[in-house]
Amino acid sequence: MNSASILEIRGHSFAWGERTYVMGILNVTPDSFSDGGEFNTLATALEQAKQMVADGVDIVDVGGQSTRPGAAQIGLEEELNRVVPVVRALREETDVPISVDTTRAAVAKAAVEAGADIVNDISGATFDDEMLPIVAELGVPVVLMHLRGTPATMQSLTTYKDLMGEIYQFLEGQIEKAVRSGVARSRVIIDPGIGFAKTHVQNLEIFRRLSEFHPLNAPLLVGPSRKSFIGHILERSDPKERLWGTAAACCSAIAGGTDILRVHDVAQMRDVCRVADALWRS
Repeated sequence: MNSASILEIRGHSFAWGERTYVMGILNVTPDSFSDGGEFNTLATALEQAKQMVADGVDIVDVGGQSTRPGAAQIGLEEELNRVVPVVRALREETDVPISVDTTRAAVAKAAVEAGADIVNDISGATFDDEMLPIVAELGVPVVLMHLRGTPATMQSLTTYKDLMGEIYQFLEGQIEKAVRSGVARSRVIIDPGIGFAKTHVQNLEIFRRLSEFHPLNAPLLVGPSRKSFIGHILERSDPKERLWGTAAACCSAIAGGTDILRVHDVAQMRDVCRVADALWRS
C-alpha cells in the first residue's frame, strides 16, 4: 500500500508503506501441510508463539483449521477448543497483536473476546454470512483472501480467463461488502491467496504483478511460506527445505509493495524484510 496510513492495534502502529510487517504462523492443528502436529498442545503452541515474539514478529496468526489442499473441515466446537485457549494464554503473555485464522464468525467472535485483535479469513468472508457483520460489531481489522471452492476442492478450480482481473474483482467486491456491513474501510486488508486455487505458474504471475492490487488502496498481505510452488521450482518435496525459496519469494513480494508477509520462519524472514525494505523502501 503506497499511502502512509496508520493502523493502531494494542499500542502497536502499522504504518503502511514504511516497512514490511511479519505475521507468524501458529498452526494449532494435527494436519497442516508443513508443521501439523508440532504445536497442537497449549504448551507447545505457547512456547512457539513466545519464540516468535522474541524473534520480532509483528502479528501472531493462530489457526485451528488446516487449509492445506485437500484438508477436511473440522467441527465448530473442535476449532473453538483448539484456538481459544491458545489465544487467551498468549494474550496473558504478550501485547503483540494476535490474529485468528478462521472462516467462522463464531470462532472469530470467541477469539477476539479471548484477546485476538484481527480476523484472517481465507474465504474472504464468503463461507459464513455472519462474518462481516460480526467483524463490524467487534471493530477489528479483517484480512480478506481470494479463494475458489474450499481447501478440499480448490486445486481443481484453477482455470481463469483473466487471473489478475478475477482476483482483483473478487477482492474489490468483498471490500465493498465489508464496508456495507459496517467494517471501517481502513481496517480491511487484502490477500491474493497464493497457492489457493492457483497453479504454480499462476502463483508466479501473481508475484510479478502484485503492484496491480495497489489501486484497491488496502494493505496487502502475501503468504508464500514453504508453499508448493517453491517446492516445484526447487524440487523439494519437504516444506521445511524451502526456507531460502521462501526468502526469495518474500523479497519479490516486498519489491511488489507487500505490507505484511505471513511466514513460518520468523527470525529469518524478519532479516529478509529488513534488508529488502532498505533496498526498496528507502
